[in-house]
This record gives sequence, C-alpha cells and structure tokens, in this order.
Amino acid sequence: MKTYLDCIPCFMTQALRAGRTAGLEDKQIKTLLDEVGAMIRDLPMGNTPPETGAVIYQKIREITGIDDPFLSIKQKNTREALDMYPELRQLVRRSDDPLLMAIRLAIAGNVIDFGVNRTFDLKKDIKQILKQDFAIFDYAAFRNQLETAKNIYYLGDNAGESVFDRILIEEIKKTVIFVVRGIPLINDVTYEDAIMAGLDKVAEIVSSGSTAPGNVPALCDLSFMEKLSRADMIISKGQGNYEGLSEEPLPVFFLLKVKCQVIARDLGVTENSIILKQQKNQ
Repeated sequence: MKTYLDCIPCFMTQALRAGRTAGLEDKQIKTLLDEVGAMIRDLPMGNTPPETGAVIYQKIREITGIDDPFLSIKQKNTREALDMYPELRQLVRRSDDPLLMAIRLAIAGNVIDFGVNRTFDLKKDIKQILKQDFAIFDYAAFRNQLETAKNIYYLGDNAGESVFDRILIEEIKKTVIFVVRGIPLINDVTYEDAIMAGLDKVAEIVSSGSTAPGNVPALCDLSFMEKLSRADMIISKGQGNYEGLSEEPLPVFFLLKVKCQVIARDLGVTENSIILKQQKNQ
C-alpha cells in the first residue's frame, strides 16, 4: 500500500510521541521534529508507510540514543494481557466455534497500538469486538486453507497483542512459525517480547529482519522472504503488515482492526471495522 498525504501528520505525531516517551526535553523534541519533517519532504509517496516509518525511527534512535523507548510500556501491556489469558482461554473453550472466537480475540488484541494516535481500553474493546460484525469476513476460505496447510507463518504485530496471538495459535493446533521484527520499533513485537508472552511454548519464533514497523519485503532478510514465499498459509496481524504486504502475491490472510481513515479507504470499509481478509492475488 502506498503512502497517502494523510499519513504525513501521523508520521510527525509518532515522532513527537516517541520523543516524549524517550524522555527528551522540549528542545530535543523540536530538533527531532525538524529533522523528521525535512526527511518527509524528500520521501517518495510510492513507498509503503512502514518504509517511511523505518527511516523516521532510525532518526529517532540517532537523536535519542535509545534503541527501545517503548520497552517498559510493552512489558506493562504484556503483563496485563497475560493476566487476562486464563479467562480468554475459557472464552475460547466455551465457544460454539472456538477457532472463530480465537480469531476475534486475536483481532481484539490489535487495539494495543502506539503507532496510531489513539487510546484504548483493552477490556472494553474486547467486549465490543466479540459482538461486532466483520466488515470483511473470509472465514470459510481461512478454514479451508488451514485444513490443508502444513507450513504456516504467523506475522506478529504488537507486543501485548502477541498474548492474544498465542491463543489463536493454540487453537490452530498445528506447527506454526511466529514472526517478530528484526529491531525494536514503537511497541512492535521482538523476540524478547514474544518470549515474555509465552509464544515459545506454542510456536517456533523467528525474526523477519524487518527494520520497519511492518513486514515490507524490501526491508526483510532475503532468506526469510524466500522461506515466506514457500508458505502454505500466512496469517498477518495488524495495519503495518497489511500496508507492507497488501500487494504481494502471497497466501495471506489479514487480521486487523481498522484504526485510521487511510486503511479504511484502502480496504473500502469504515474506521473501527474488524477484518478477516484473504489476499486475492495469491
């Protein structure tokens, strides 16, 4: 997905939020915003938003000297999600369709996102999503592909969200490879975050090598992309992965909550919709 003009204010907001989270003084934050603004001026609009995000967060790391400014927030979100884990597993077990319930919970976890300018109430959002209709619902295709798939990749998104991903992986009941980012970016899930969430108990954890807040093929390790291209099924979580892979001819199913108008327009839905979408150009 290309970058839209509406993405530009979001990039600036992300830089501001990261600077404040890193504890910078106002003068340092102003320098950060000046440099990010100058960079945005020259960035190609044909790039995906995560590609632009990769450049911006590299600049943030250079100015702040902090590799993972959201570390304590990620850990807090993960602990909160783990506290909810037993209750959420019971919801799945008691459901008439455990797989669909696990999918809904995985999408509910997608509200834990500091890459968009929004707040969230995790328990309230879960209750809403459990009764919300899907705007795009390719569930039959998902089940059919899952039945025959042997080589399944699950592309993680945010750190606390990965606890909800764990629940879906447990319900899939097959060998799954869980994919994390190559470096810390916003609150995106890294190897250490996935271990904290218990993903090592249910999946093999690998890094895509991505230096962007999303898995963009050009910014992932070549060896990883070669393996991903041979997958029978790919489950992709969140907006960043959608932005990076929405035009790739891969066997992808996108699971996400739509949190901005740009994604809503690209998908042809309304903001706050929940999505289970099969990639049509597989």
